[in-house]
Amino acid sequence: MDYGHSERPAGAVPLPTAIKILIAGGFGVGKTTMVGAVSETRPLRTEEVLTETGVGIDDLSGVEGKVTTTVAMDFGRITISDDLVLYLFGTPGQDRFWFVWDELALGAIGAVVLADTRRLADCFPSIDYFEGRGTPFVVAVNCFEGSRQYRLDEVQAALNLDPGVPVLLCDARQRESSKEVLITLMEHAMKTREARRRAAAD
Repeated sequence: MDYGHSERPAGAVPLPTAIKILIAGGFGVGKTTMVGAVSETRPLRTEEVLTETGVGIDDLSGVEGKVTTTVAMDFGRITISDDLVLYLFGTPGQDRFWFVWDELALGAIGAVVLADTRRLADCFPSIDYFEGRGTPFVVAVNCFEGSRQYRLDEVQAALNLDPGVPVLLCDARQRESSKEVLITLMEHAMKTREARRRAAAD
């Protein structure tokens, strides 16, 4: 069988461009919720029930009602057009599952770091990870009911973010709100890519 000639037959439908995006953040911040809110297909979830094994390991302060946790990833898909599809990968939040992050991050063009103002420090590991890899990211503050609201510049300062990193408010339960976050990330990733291309050309 000859594999040397790989041109598509005339009239063949081109394969869509696949773009990989990560949804990251601390334990219980809403990653699974966001993937489920925007995915056009039933999302793949790897959630397990929290058990006594996690007592003393999983910090439930601020999320006492949480009964399940992601142990590998969440996966969803959004078709933007005939030639563009977004694949969303929600990362696990607990420290003991971070070993899967390197695999999930391969080929990702950018990431959303979800933040909860009740547990703002929980998103530092995600921010450090993406800054270390040079992966463009945005910070989306998930507005939980009853939580104190902060100005975006206050969040930017508290997280010691580069001024160029977009920070925005969102409700991870709402499809339109989550879509706005993804649009902001795509725009930021494209600007970052173009800036790096120009810097390399100089």
